[in-house]
Amino acid sequence: MKKTALVIMAAGIGSRFGKGIKQLAPVGPGGECIMEYSVYDAIGAGFDKIVFIIRKEIEEAFRERIGKRLERAGVELGVEIVYVYQEMDMLPNGVVLPEGRKKPWGTAQAVLCCRDVVKEPFAVINADDYYGKTAFRKIHAFLEKYTQERSRTFCMAGFVLENTLSSHGAVTRGICDVDEKHHLTAIHETSNIVQLPSGAGVVCKTGLFPLDPKSCVSMNMWGLTPEFMELAEQGLKEFFGMLDEKSILLAEYLLPIYINKLIMEKRVSVEVLKTTDQWFGVTYQEDLPCVADEFKKMTEAVIYPKQLFAD
Repeated sequence: MKKTALVIMAAGIGSRFGKGIKQLAPVGPGGECIMEYSVYDAIGAGFDKIVFIIRKEIEEAFRERIGKRLERAGVELGVEIVYVYQEMDMLPNGVVLPEGRKKPWGTAQAVLCCRDVVKEPFAVINADDYYGKTAFRKIHAFLEKYTQERSRTFCMAGFVLENTLSSHGAVTRGICDVDEKHHLTAIHETSNIVQLPSGAGVVCKTGLFPLDPKSCVSMNMWGLTPEFMELAEQGLKEFFGMLDEKSILLAEYLLPIYINKLIMEKRVSVEVLKTTDQWFGVTYQEDLPCVADEFKKMTEAVIYPKQLFAD
Protein backbone atom coordinates (compact mmCIF):
# COMPACT_ATOMS: atom_id res chain seq x y z
CA MET A 1 0.00 0.00 0.00
CA LYS A 2 1.19 3.50 -0.86
CA LYS A 3 1.45 6.11 1.86
CA THR A 4 -1.43 8.54 1.59
CA ALA A 5 -2.12 11.76 3.49
CA LEU A 6 -5.26 13.59 4.50
CA VAL A 7 -4.89 17.37 4.62
CA ILE A 8 -7.50 19.09 6.80
CA MET A 9 -7.96 22.82 6.26
CA ALA A 10 -8.70 24.13 9.75
CA ALA A 11 -7.30 27.67 9.53
CA GLY A 12 -10.53 29.38 8.42
CA ILE A 13 -11.82 32.35 10.39
CA GLY A 14 -15.54 31.42 10.16
CA SER A 15 -16.91 34.97 10.03
CA ARG A 16 -20.55 33.80 9.68
CA PHE A 17 -20.31 31.53 12.71
CA GLY A 18 -19.98 34.22 15.37
CA LYS A 19 -18.16 33.67 18.66
CA GLY A 20 -15.88 30.70 19.24
CA ILE A 21 -13.69 28.57 16.97
CA LYS A 22 -16.04 26.96 14.47
CA GLN A 23 -13.71 24.08 13.63
CA LEU A 24 -13.58 23.00 17.29
CA ALA A 25 -17.31 23.25 18.06
CA PRO A 26 -18.49 20.08 19.89
CA VAL A 27 -21.11 18.07 17.97
CA GLY A 28 -20.54 14.41 18.92
CA PRO A 29 -22.08 12.60 21.90
CA GLY A 30 -18.70 12.80 23.65
CA GLY A 31 -18.05 16.38 22.60
CA GLU A 32 -16.19 15.45 19.41
CA CYS A 33 -15.86 18.05 16.64
CA ILE A 34 -16.59 17.27 13.00
CA MET A 35 -12.99 16.84 11.91
CA GLU A 36 -12.50 14.03 14.43
CA TYR A 37 -15.09 12.02 12.50
CA SER A 38 -13.23 12.79 9.29
CA VAL A 39 -9.98 11.57 10.83
CA TYR A 40 -11.72 8.40 12.06
CA ASP A 41 -13.20 7.71 8.60
CA ALA A 42 -9.93 8.50 6.82
CA ILE A 43 -7.93 6.12 9.00
CA GLY A 44 -10.60 3.48 8.44
CA ALA A 45 -10.24 3.99 4.68
CA GLY A 46 -6.46 3.49 4.83
CA PHE A 47 -4.93 6.97 5.15
CA ASP A 48 -1.82 6.85 7.34
CA LYS A 49 -0.88 10.53 7.63
CA ILE A 50 -3.04 13.42 8.86
CA VAL A 51 -1.96 17.01 8.24
CA PHE A 52 -3.78 19.81 10.05
CA ILE A 53 -3.54 23.31 8.59
CA ILE A 54 -4.16 25.77 11.41
CA ARG A 55 -3.42 29.36 12.45
CA LYS A 56 -0.85 29.95 15.17
CA GLU A 57 -3.36 31.90 17.25
CA ILE A 58 -5.57 28.81 17.63
CA GLU A 59 -2.75 26.30 18.12
CA GLU A 60 -3.02 26.10 21.91
CA ALA A 61 -6.80 25.62 21.84
CA PHE A 62 -6.49 23.13 18.97
CA ARG A 63 -3.90 20.94 20.67
CA GLU A 64 -5.77 21.02 23.98
CA ARG A 65 -9.16 20.33 22.39
CA ILE A 66 -8.28 17.47 20.02
CA GLY A 67 -4.58 17.51 19.08
CA LYS A 68 -3.13 15.69 22.07
CA ARG A 69 -5.78 12.98 21.89
CA LEU A 70 -5.23 12.41 18.16
CA GLU A 71 -1.47 12.39 18.58
CA ARG A 72 -1.78 9.57 21.13
CA ALA A 73 -4.17 7.70 18.83
CA GLY A 74 -1.75 8.20 15.94
CA VAL A 75 1.06 6.52 17.86
CA GLU A 76 -1.19 3.54 18.67
CA LEU A 77 -2.51 3.22 15.11
CA GLY A 78 0.70 3.96 13.21
CA VAL A 79 -0.68 7.19 11.77
CA GLU A 80 1.52 10.26 11.47
CA ILE A 81 0.05 13.53 12.79
CA VAL A 82 1.51 16.77 11.41
CA TYR A 83 0.74 20.47 11.92
CA VAL A 84 1.20 23.18 9.32
CA TYR A 85 0.53 26.88 9.82
CA GLN A 86 -1.17 29.02 7.19
CA GLU A 87 0.35 32.48 7.41
CA MET A 88 -0.15 35.50 5.15
CA ASP A 89 3.56 35.78 4.41
CA MET A 90 3.97 32.18 3.23
CA LEU A 91 4.35 33.23 -0.40
CA PRO A 92 6.51 32.18 -3.37
CA ASN A 93 9.93 33.76 -3.84
CA GLY A 94 9.64 37.20 -5.37
CA VAL A 95 6.10 37.83 -4.04
CA VAL A 96 5.93 40.51 -1.35
CA LEU A 97 3.20 40.62 1.29
CA PRO A 98 1.18 43.79 0.61
CA GLU A 99 0.77 46.28 3.43
CA GLY A 100 -2.76 46.25 4.84
CA ARG A 101 -3.58 42.60 4.13
CA LYS A 102 -5.35 41.15 7.21
CA LYS A 103 -6.27 37.55 6.35
CA PRO A 104 -4.68 34.50 4.66
CA TRP A 105 -4.96 33.98 0.92
CA GLY A 106 -7.52 31.18 0.71
CA THR A 107 -7.70 27.42 0.37
CA ALA A 108 -5.21 26.95 -2.50
CA GLN A 109 -2.57 28.87 -0.54
CA ALA A 110 -3.44 26.76 2.51
CA VAL A 111 -2.61 23.58 0.58
CA LEU A 112 0.60 25.14 -0.73
CA CYS A 113 1.68 25.75 2.88
CA CYS A 114 1.97 21.93 3.15
CA ARG A 115 4.49 21.47 0.37
CA ASP A 116 7.42 20.73 2.72
CA VAL A 117 5.57 17.97 4.59
CA VAL A 118 3.28 16.41 1.96
CA LYS A 119 5.30 14.34 -0.51
CA GLU A 120 2.72 11.62 -1.14
CA PRO A 121 -0.71 11.49 -2.85
CA PHE A 122 -3.17 13.31 -0.62
CA ALA A 123 -6.78 14.20 -0.04
CA VAL A 124 -7.92 17.68 1.00
CA ILE A 125 -11.03 18.48 3.04
CA ASN A 126 -12.58 21.29 5.07
CA ALA A 127 -12.39 20.87 8.85
CA ASP A 128 -16.02 21.82 9.46
CA ASP A 129 -17.64 19.54 6.87
CA TYR A 130 -18.84 15.97 7.39
CA TYR A 131 -18.43 13.95 4.20
CA GLY A 132 -19.47 10.40 5.09
CA LYS A 133 -17.46 7.22 4.77
CA THR A 134 -17.94 6.47 1.07
CA ALA A 135 -15.95 9.40 -0.29
CA PHE A 136 -12.93 8.63 1.88
CA ARG A 137 -12.85 5.03 0.67
CA LYS A 138 -13.21 6.02 -2.98
CA ILE A 139 -10.58 8.75 -2.84
CA HIS A 140 -8.11 6.53 -0.99
CA ALA A 141 -8.54 3.77 -3.60
CA PHE A 142 -7.98 6.36 -6.34
CA LEU A 143 -4.81 7.73 -4.71
CA GLU A 144 -3.34 4.24 -4.37
CA LYS A 145 -3.19 4.12 -8.19
CA TYR A 146 -0.80 7.08 -8.25
CA THR A 147 2.21 6.83 -10.54
CA GLN A 148 4.47 9.45 -12.12
CA GLU A 149 2.50 8.97 -15.34
CA ARG A 150 -0.69 9.91 -13.45
CA SER A 151 0.81 12.94 -11.75
CA ARG A 152 -1.76 15.31 -13.25
CA THR A 153 -4.74 13.04 -12.80
CA PHE A 154 -6.77 14.17 -9.79
CA CYS A 155 -10.14 13.24 -8.34
CA MET A 156 -13.01 14.96 -6.56
CA ALA A 157 -15.86 13.67 -4.42
CA GLY A 158 -19.09 14.58 -6.20
CA PHE A 159 -22.04 15.16 -3.85
CA VAL A 160 -25.73 15.54 -4.66
CA LEU A 161 -26.83 19.16 -4.19
CA GLU A 162 -29.95 18.34 -2.17
CA ASN A 163 -27.79 16.39 0.28
CA THR A 164 -25.64 19.44 1.06
CA LEU A 165 -28.05 22.26 1.91
CA SER A 166 -28.57 24.10 5.20
CA SER A 167 -32.01 24.93 6.55
CA HIS A 168 -30.54 27.92 8.39
CA GLY A 169 -29.35 30.11 5.56
CA ALA A 170 -27.91 30.43 2.07
CA VAL A 171 -24.79 28.52 1.08
CA THR A 172 -22.20 28.57 -1.69
CA ARG A 173 -21.65 25.42 -3.72
CA GLY A 174 -19.49 24.50 -6.69
CA ILE A 175 -22.00 23.17 -9.21
CA CYS A 176 -20.21 20.75 -11.52
CA ASP A 177 -20.35 19.83 -15.18
CA VAL A 178 -19.39 16.17 -15.61
CA ASP A 179 -18.91 14.37 -18.92
CA GLU A 180 -19.94 10.84 -19.88
CA LYS A 181 -16.56 9.50 -18.70
CA HIS A 182 -17.16 10.94 -15.21
CA HIS A 183 -14.57 13.67 -15.68
CA LEU A 184 -15.06 17.16 -14.31
CA THR A 185 -15.30 19.69 -17.14
CA ALA A 186 -16.20 22.84 -15.18
CA ILE A 187 -17.09 24.13 -11.72
CA HIS A 188 -19.52 27.02 -11.34
CA GLU A 189 -19.09 28.66 -7.93
CA THR A 190 -22.67 29.60 -7.04
CA SER A 191 -23.63 31.75 -4.04
CA ASN A 192 -26.95 32.28 -2.26
CA ILE A 193 -28.26 28.74 -2.75
CA VAL A 194 -31.24 28.09 -0.49
CA GLN A 195 -33.26 25.02 0.41
CA LEU A 196 -36.79 24.99 -1.01
CA PRO A 197 -39.76 22.67 -0.46
CA SER A 198 -39.35 21.69 -4.10
CA GLY A 199 -35.55 21.33 -3.97
CA ALA A 200 -33.10 24.21 -4.30
CA GLY A 201 -32.77 27.65 -5.80
CA VAL A 202 -30.52 30.69 -6.06
CA VAL A 203 -31.64 34.00 -4.60
CA CYS A 204 -30.82 36.75 -7.10
CA LYS A 205 -31.86 40.32 -7.83
CA THR A 206 -34.65 39.23 -10.18
CA GLY A 207 -36.10 36.68 -7.78
CA LEU A 208 -35.51 32.97 -7.25
CA PHE A 209 -33.74 30.86 -9.89
CA PRO A 210 -34.50 27.11 -9.48
CA LEU A 211 -31.69 24.55 -9.46
CA ASP A 212 -31.80 20.83 -10.14
CA PRO A 213 -31.58 19.30 -6.63
CA LYS A 214 -29.81 16.28 -8.16
CA SER A 215 -26.95 18.43 -9.51
CA CYS A 216 -23.42 17.26 -8.79
CA VAL A 217 -21.58 19.64 -6.47
CA SER A 218 -18.07 19.98 -5.12
CA MET A 219 -17.69 20.24 -1.35
CA ASN A 220 -13.95 20.91 -1.52
CA MET A 221 -12.97 17.27 -1.11
CA TRP A 222 -10.15 16.52 -3.54
CA GLY A 223 -7.64 13.79 -4.27
CA LEU A 224 -4.37 15.34 -5.46
CA THR A 225 -0.82 14.31 -6.28
CA PRO A 226 2.49 15.64 -4.91
CA GLU A 227 3.04 17.40 -8.24
CA PHE A 228 0.05 19.62 -7.51
CA MET A 229 2.26 21.67 -5.18
CA GLU A 230 4.39 22.90 -8.08
CA LEU A 231 1.26 23.84 -10.01
CA ALA A 232 -0.19 25.63 -6.99
CA GLU A 233 2.96 27.71 -6.51
CA GLN A 234 2.97 28.69 -10.18
CA GLY A 235 -0.73 29.50 -9.92
CA LEU A 236 -0.20 31.73 -6.89
CA LYS A 237 2.37 33.77 -8.79
CA GLU A 238 -0.10 34.12 -11.66
CA PHE A 239 -2.82 35.09 -9.17
CA PHE A 240 -0.72 37.94 -7.79
CA GLY A 241 0.07 39.10 -11.29
CA MET A 242 -3.63 39.75 -11.93
CA LEU A 243 -4.32 41.82 -8.79
CA ASP A 244 -4.44 45.59 -8.51
CA GLU A 245 -3.79 47.67 -5.38
CA LYS A 246 -7.42 47.43 -4.24
CA SER A 247 -8.16 43.76 -4.91
CA ILE A 248 -4.88 42.57 -3.39
CA LEU A 249 -6.22 43.33 0.09
CA LEU A 250 -9.28 41.06 -0.18
CA ALA A 251 -8.81 38.58 -3.06
CA GLU A 252 -8.56 34.86 -2.27
CA TYR A 253 -6.69 32.11 -4.10
CA LEU A 254 -9.29 29.34 -3.89
CA LEU A 255 -8.73 25.66 -4.55
CA PRO A 256 -11.83 24.91 -6.70
CA ILE A 257 -11.36 28.04 -8.80
CA TYR A 258 -7.70 27.23 -9.47
CA ILE A 259 -8.42 23.58 -10.29
CA ASN A 260 -11.18 24.74 -12.62
CA LYS A 261 -8.62 26.98 -14.35
CA LEU A 262 -6.27 24.02 -14.78
CA ILE A 263 -9.13 21.98 -16.30
CA MET A 264 -10.04 24.79 -18.71
CA GLU A 265 -6.40 24.95 -19.82
CA LYS A 266 -6.35 21.14 -20.21
CA ARG A 267 -3.37 20.86 -17.89
CA VAL A 268 -5.01 18.30 -15.57
CA SER A 269 -7.90 15.87 -15.55
CA VAL A 270 -10.22 15.33 -12.59
CA GLU A 271 -12.28 12.18 -12.13
CA VAL A 272 -15.55 12.67 -10.25
CA LEU A 273 -16.19 9.99 -7.63
CA LYS A 274 -19.90 10.18 -6.91
CA THR A 275 -21.32 9.70 -3.44
CA THR A 276 -24.91 9.82 -2.23
CA ASP A 277 -23.85 10.20 1.41
CA GLN A 278 -25.49 13.03 3.33
CA TRP A 279 -23.15 15.97 3.78
CA PHE A 280 -23.58 18.35 6.67
CA GLY A 281 -21.46 21.07 8.16
CA VAL A 282 -21.32 24.06 10.43
CA THR A 283 -21.69 27.46 8.82
CA TYR A 284 -23.97 29.13 11.34
CA GLN A 285 -24.38 28.69 15.11
CA GLU A 286 -27.90 27.47 14.34
CA ASP A 287 -26.43 24.48 12.49
CA LEU A 288 -24.92 23.00 15.66
CA PRO A 289 -28.03 21.31 17.18
CA CYS A 290 -28.96 19.68 13.84
CA VAL A 291 -25.41 18.42 13.28
CA ALA A 292 -25.22 17.11 16.84
CA ASP A 293 -28.51 15.27 16.32
CA GLU A 294 -27.15 13.60 13.16
CA PHE A 295 -24.09 12.31 15.02
CA LYS A 296 -26.28 11.12 17.88
CA LYS A 297 -28.37 9.10 15.40
CA MET A 298 -25.29 7.60 13.74
CA THR A 299 -23.84 6.66 17.12
CA GLU A 300 -27.09 4.97 18.14
CA ALA A 301 -27.05 3.10 14.80
CA VAL A 302 -23.48 1.94 15.63
CA ILE A 303 -22.08 3.66 12.54
CA TYR A 304 -19.65 5.29 14.97
CA PRO A 305 -18.52 4.18 18.43
CA LYS A 306 -19.52 6.23 21.47
CA GLN A 307 -15.90 7.33 21.78
CA LEU A 308 -13.89 7.74 18.59
CA PHE A 309 -10.45 8.02 20.21
CA ALA A 310 -9.42 7.32 23.80
CA ASP A 311 -8.61 10.32 25.99
